[in-house]
Amino acid sequence: QVQLTESGGGQVQAGGSLTLSCAFSGPSFISYGMSWFRQSLGKEREFVAGITWDGGRTYYADYVKGRFTISKDKATMTVPLPMDNLKPEDAAVYYCTAIYSTVVVTGVNDYNCWGQGAQVTVST
Repeated sequence: QVQLTESGGGQVQAGGSLTLSCAFSGPSFISYGMSWFRQSLGKEREFVAGITWDGGRTYYADYVKGRFTISKDKATMTVPLPMDNLKPEDAAVYYCTAIYSTVVVTGVNDYNCWGQGAQVTVST
């Protein structure tokens, strides 16, 4: 049974940085592609960033490209997401998710394993 736990959320001023982390619990971490999604109030959950099972490929939504970086740490079984130059529109609950796939999957309905979420607030 895979369990995902996000941490590192908080409040930051616009232009600042924050690093989220996803702790993976369960078997076969190395076999899972990992992704981050986010959901702000009144909006649908949207893809943010993803990384393949082997860490060889990453994919970012246009609105975070160049500012967020996803990685996969096999030693600690975590998926960090450093976020730089945060904007007010980045404020949301950020969710970690895992999938058995060889490619990065961006559709929210393709995932069935989610963490509880981490709140990110960006003030102006």
